[in-house]
Amino acid sequence: MADLFDKGDAPAEPERNRPLADRLRPQSLGEVIGQEQVLGPDAPLGAMLAAGSLGSLILWGPPGVGKTTIARLLADASDLHFVQISAIFTGVADLKKVFEAAKIRRGNGQGTLLFVDEIHRFNKAQQDGFLPYMEDGTIMLIGATTENPSFELNAALLSRAQVLVLERLSPADLERLTQRAEKELGRPLPLTGAARDTLHEMADGDGRALLNLIEQVTAWKIDTPLDPTALGARLMRRASKYDKSGDEHYNLISALHKSVRGSDPDAALYWFARMLTGGEDPRYLARRILRMAIEDIGLADPQAQTVCQHAWETYERLGSPEGELALGQAVAYLALAPKSNAGYVAYKAAMQLAKKTGSAPPPKHILNAPTSMMKDQGYGAGYAYDHDAEDAFSGQNYFPDDVKRPVLYAPVERGFERELKKRVDWFAKKRAERQRQDKE
Repeated sequence: MADLFDKGDAPAEPERNRPLADRLRPQSLGEVIGQEQVLGPDAPLGAMLAAGSLGSLILWGPPGVGKTTIARLLADASDLHFVQISAIFTGVADLKKVFEAAKIRRGNGQGTLLFVDEIHRFNKAQQDGFLPYMEDGTIMLIGATTENPSFELNAALLSRAQVLVLERLSPADLERLTQRAEKELGRPLPLTGAARDTLHEMADGDGRALLNLIEQVTAWKIDTPLDPTALGARLMRRASKYDKSGDEHYNLISALHKSVRGSDPDAALYWFARMLTGGEDPRYLARRILRMAIEDIGLADPQAQTVCQHAWETYERLGSPEGELALGQAVAYLALAPKSNAGYVAYKAAMQLAKKTGSAPPPKHILNAPTSMMKDQGYGAGYAYDHDAEDAFSGQNYFPDDVKRPVLYAPVERGFERELKKRVDWFAKKRAERQRQDKE
């Protein structure tokens, strides 16, 4: 049967049937909750609108923080025709149609604000396709991305657009949004204060997710407010935002590494747990934990590397979840271990010196001389066998003859390296004494 109404004659959808997120969509920039760092009077967007000089933008932030809403309201505020596309569903032919329509609109005196959701999904050629239309004013581009623009977007595109960072909604922002929802619904949520906080935690900084959760809660027929336990039994906690190959992956491993380096076992274990609950491969974490032992603890605690290796082996034998406990204990051990990057610094300095000195040969006195010709060339002449010295130390030079002796390894006064520093200082003193004796 044919439709009884075309779109122009269709009756308005009852207000109560519209999703709560749609019903609460802000009608002006002043109604947007959160993002004061970009929307405030002295913030970038506030200043642009006040000056009437809105330009192309890249809105970078997590899901559910208002990227689409802000773009739509900017079009209203600047009297531009709003066009929204998604990079996931838009091909080259679709883009050409969008640009042609924007050209016609421009010829009729109407500008176009083109909002591109998930703009990082476009490849380099597609991103380059925006440039001429941005430059001649056919479109004002506002791209939205959850990924780091400096990694995902072309330099040419970034040079023509300002990047604005949107932040996940704070607990205070989520409470304001909850109150706005309660006003729209005409009744308070049937939750205790603690359950209300739990609901906000479940949303994980995502306003759209919070409104979806609120819709579920208000649909329940209950007589007494729910506590956190009862709420948790009825609602599934939203999965944490984590992309094992994206920005969040690198942010969290950086947080874990720096917490270990900063000797904070509680923070280190927290970030370790965040990565595990996000679905990170424990073997990746095992490799990174072993790297931390080598890079940041080093010889200040030689046992640290062994602890990490054994934790990795334990995980391989036990698997999840028991094996992850061994990795967690290794994280705590590293955080509490004395720290030194002296070995790491010495290694890098040695690599730089090796590249700088090229193919400089070892001094002849430490070269083997298995043939008479090599002996005639001076190989091995004057070599002092250290075990024959009274203190088992000859103090001879082992660097190339034309390379001034450097100091590469400088142990710190922490952990086991305190003992190594005593040895380094003792050898340096003895070496100076032998050199002085040789000159005399």
